[in-house]
This record gives sequence, C-alpha cells and structure tokens, in this order.
Amino acid sequence: MSILFIYMVKTAVYLIAFYLVYSLMLSRDTSYVRNRVFILISLAASLILPQFTLQTLKPMNIQFFGKFLSEVFITAKSNGSETLTTQTTIPELLQIVYTVYLGGVIVLILKLFIDLINLSFLIIRQKNKGSRIIRFHGFNTSGFSAMGYIFINTRLSPEEAGEIIRHEQNHLEKNHFIDIVFIEIVKAFQWFNPVVYLFNRSLRAVHEYQADQGCLSSGVPMVNYQSLLISQVFKSRAFNLTNSFSNPSLIKKRMIMMTKKRTAAIASLKLFLAVPVVGLVFLAISAYKEIPGTTYDDAAVNKIVPSFSSIPAKDLSAEKTYSAPASTKPKQSSVITSESIPPPPPPPPPPPVTSSESGKSELTVVKEEVPAESENPFVVVEEMPMFPGGDPELLKFIGANTNYPEAAKQQNIQGRVIIRFCVTAKGGISQISVLKGVSPELDAEGIRVVNTLPEFKPGKQGGKPVPVWYMVPITFTLK
Repeated sequence: MSILFIYMVKTAVYLIAFYLVYSLMLSRDTSYVRNRVFILISLAASLILPQFTLQTLKPMNIQFFGKFLSEVFITAKSNGSETLTTQTTIPELLQIVYTVYLGGVIVLILKLFIDLINLSFLIIRQKNKGSRIIRFHGFNTSGFSAMGYIFINTRLSPEEAGEIIRHEQNHLEKNHFIDIVFIEIVKAFQWFNPVVYLFNRSLRAVHEYQADQGCLSSGVPMVNYQSLLISQVFKSRAFNLTNSFSNPSLIKKRMIMMTKKRTAAIASLKLFLAVPVVGLVFLAISAYKEIPGTTYDDAAVNKIVPSFSSIPAKDLSAEKTYSAPASTKPKQSSVITSESIPPPPPPPPPPPVTSSESGKSELTVVKEEVPAESENPFVVVEEMPMFPGGDPELLKFIGANTNYPEAAKQQNIQGRVIIRFCVTAKGGISQISVLKGVSPELDAEGIRVVNTLPEFKPGKQGGKPVPVWYMVPITFTLK
C-alpha cells in the first residue's frame, strides 16, 4: 500500500480528534477569531503530526511482534510424497482501494484548478480599472468574494448591492479566500474522510459569522440586515471556492449567532483540552522501536511463545537455531559497561554434517547473524520493507518453496508454525526464530524456507533504512 495513503489515513485520525474538540467545546462560542485559528491550526497539524513518531522501550504494555503476514497453508497426502501448496494472499482489494483514492484526489484537484481558471477568466473579462467590484449576470447568487475581488449580481438594487458589498469587503479584509483554498486542497486529499467536510462547513460558517459581525459593528441595523439575508435565502453559490452572501445552508445559524451573547475570554481555556486528545492519538499511531535489554510481560508472552527446552538439539534439521523463549531469558540491564562484559569464549568447532544414504547433507547449522546495536529492529515503521512483487509474491514464494517433512507425514503431525524474522537495513534476512512451534520437523522446515527468502527493499524510518520484524504463520495439514 502506498506511503501516501497510509500517511493520509493517519491525517484522517488526527482530523477526527481535532474536530471532536471543536464540535463539543468551541463551535457554539462567539469567539470567531479563536475558532478560525483553531480550525486552521487543526488542519495544518493534522498534516504535520503524522510525520513524527515516538520511540519507547515498551509501547504501552501492548505486545508487538512485527508485521504479521497472511497465513500460508501447506497441504500434503499422508500416504504419499505429494505436497499441495495453497496460500492466503493479501487481497487485491487494497490496490483497488488505493487506485480509487488516487482517482478521487486527481478529480478534486482538477476541479479546484478549473474553478480557479473560471474565476480568473471572469475577472479578466469583467473587471474595471481601479475597481475591485465586478458586475456579473447569469449566476444564481446575489454576490460573493474571491481572489481579492467582490462579485455583485446586476439584478440587485443599489441598496441591496451596497449591503452585500460591505459584507463581502469583510471577507476580503480577513483573507478568507486563502483559508478556503487551503481547506479545498486538504479536502482533495481527504475526500474519503467525512470529518473534512464538517471542518469545511465549520470554517465557512466562521467566515460568515465574522463578516456579519463586521457589518453589524459598522452600524447596519440588525433588522434590515437580517431581512436582506432572508430575501436572498433561495439563492445558491456560484463557485465552491467563494464566500457567498446568500449561502442557504448557513442562514439559520447566522441569524442565531447575530443575537447570541458574546463568549467570555476565559472560555478560550477550553483549547487546552485538545492537548491530551491529540497526545493519545500521537501515542496510538506512532511507530515504536524495540530496545535491547527490555523484556515483554512474561504472562502475555507465554501465551504466544512456547518452550523448546524439551526439544533435543540433534532433532533440529534447520539452518537457523531456535531462540530461547522470553520467559526463560534472564533480564539484562539496559546499560552495559565495558567492565561488565566478559571476555569472549573461544570459537566453537564446526558443526557436524550428517549424511543420509544418498550422500546429501541433512543438517547444516549456521551461526545466526545478529545486527549491531545501532540496527535494533523496529516493529512498525513509516515505510515497511517491500518484497519483490509485494506481499502476495512473498507468500507465493514461501508456499512454493515449503516442503512437508516426510517424518512429520509418517507421524501424522499437523499444526501451525509461526516464524519471526528480521528484514535488515540492507534487505537481508536475520534473527529467524519460532514464536509458536508444532514439532522439530515442521518448525525446522519453516525456519529453512524463511532463510531462503531473497532480498527485500529495506524499510525506512525518517528516510533512513532500518531493520524491521516480520512474522509469517505456516499451517501444515494432511489429507
């Protein structure tokens, strides 16, 4: 899935959090400047915050073991050597969803561009030298403002035109058009998120409240102003990019806000409620880095990681050794000094090679590559590693290269093996281990096939290649 789409999903979550604060705490207040600033900051922060992640020793007591791939099924006949391989691949629906999303973005960006061109042509054709007033006819609207100009319908009487010009002048003075272009761009990339449309409506409402307040503060009688507003209620806007005086969807709210008591300044303290809400979202969707020397909760890990203490080492026909379960590993200090490190033991002799009747090697034990301390694996990163062809090809490779061990067939052994491995910062495979095992034969076969994986495109965090944990479940079944 594209990085852009993942980034926009995170942005959508932040937008939802900000809008909840605005809707519940601020939307009914008459502090229009504060509300406008809050909306604009919310939109900008929702675009910026997903670019930052948090690294912790242990992410909120939640057990993370890496990216969990779809299940691979290995099916064989119990009375023969034939192995039938099937695998559950990631649905192509994800690619379809991304294509639809990208199509929506292109359509809305194109529409925004066309509206800007149409407004530019209207200004070029109708503007008078030295005047910011443009007279038009043919649109179902009394007046609107955009791109530094006020557009007035020629059917209006001089009195009506004067009041509407005063209203639209307030929009120009406060640069509301820039706000609208900004939120239209955000809406183009967040078109799938209903909250962005609510933010759009709220921002336009605040614009109208500000313009109404400016007219009433200048001495326009409220009764006359409201009468003019009601007389234009059935007129619609000409462009989505404009502030229209006769926007019918906001008439009722504008009438209410004109007569509402001004909000006290102390009410702005409610803005601080956004801090814990956004903080929770930040913690929930950040990427976490697994730090060496820390341990997971033993009770939780024991539910996933089995004990291999009863498995004889001579029964392991794998190219990688098992890792001890978390519950049996002694806890280590996160700070290691040079004095506390014992001298390294002498290198062990080469492992024996056992030959079968055919003369082929059955067992080769290879020392597991352990990354340097600077390459401690992540469990979630901004850009996940990419197998050539994507996850479907990765699962196809594992399924096509996994064999059902003959010894397991003869003993009618079946079950689900979960293999965890690290995709290094160079795209290689290391630190292969069994999180959930069935038997030495099936576990070793899972380790063997993962060890044969080709190189990945490395994952990235902050634009830098980093190692990332992966998990793949392989289910062995007999017919």
